[in-house]
Amino acid sequence: MAEPILRTEGLTKRFGGLVAVSDVSLDLQVGEVHVVIGPNGAGKSTLTNLLSGDLPPSAGRVVLEGRDIAGLSSDQISRMGVGRSYQKTNIFLPFTVFENARLAAQSRTPHAMRVFGRAEAYAEINARASAALDAAGLGHRAGRVAATLSHGEQRQLEIAMCLATQPRVLLLDEPLAGMGPHESQRMVELIKKLTADHAIMLIEHDMDAVFAVAHRLTVMVNGEVLESGTPEQVRASPAVQAAYLGGEEMLHG
Repeated sequence: MAEPILRTEGLTKRFGGLVAVSDVSLDLQVGEVHVVIGPNGAGKSTLTNLLSGDLPPSAGRVVLEGRDIAGLSSDQISRMGVGRSYQKTNIFLPFTVFENARLAAQSRTPHAMRVFGRAEAYAEINARASAALDAAGLGHRAGRVAATLSHGEQRQLEIAMCLATQPRVLLLDEPLAGMGPHESQRMVELIKKLTADHAIMLIEHDMDAVFAVAHRLTVMVNGEVLESGTPEQVRASPAVQAAYLGGEEMLHG
């Protein structure tokens, strides 16, 4: 097996006397979706925040392509190739879809852009924004104001903005939340498509979606890893079944 592009070792986060994430070790591979599931309060979003730099760890390591990035700022980690989405959609609602993607692409410009220059003049940035929208299935919506998009399309736009920064790792925090069946299926197909060129960590509660996309599955309870392995291994785990009121029925969708 190839060396993981990102891995954690003993990752821990304490908030005073509360241990939100405790001694978590996992790895992400390009070409795989690693899904993290667990009940509310299990530490899943805190784990995502530790990987993205939104929170500093209390202990442990986050290793990206051989470099320990634990404690670096979110913008530093983003520039190193880690993109993320949030539970609450994080886009610029008054701007057009294309303008949202272009702003994300501009954040990767290696030189300061002229304050009074026309953004449209930057062909490379515009091309990157357009490519990101096409990859996220929103090329046909480029001229629409973001506020007029459906909920599912707004979630797609957030992913497009991630793609415009050219990440190799995608951290997706409940991207299907609040979606109907049609939008959920569209997001599942998008995640499958993105897997070829990215390592993806997905936080999700929709079990049908989880088992549709997961190559590996980690179950967290009370900040700790209860079980980790292939979906089949996790489904068969008595410890995992006991952790959910739904038991086997929940795990089998």
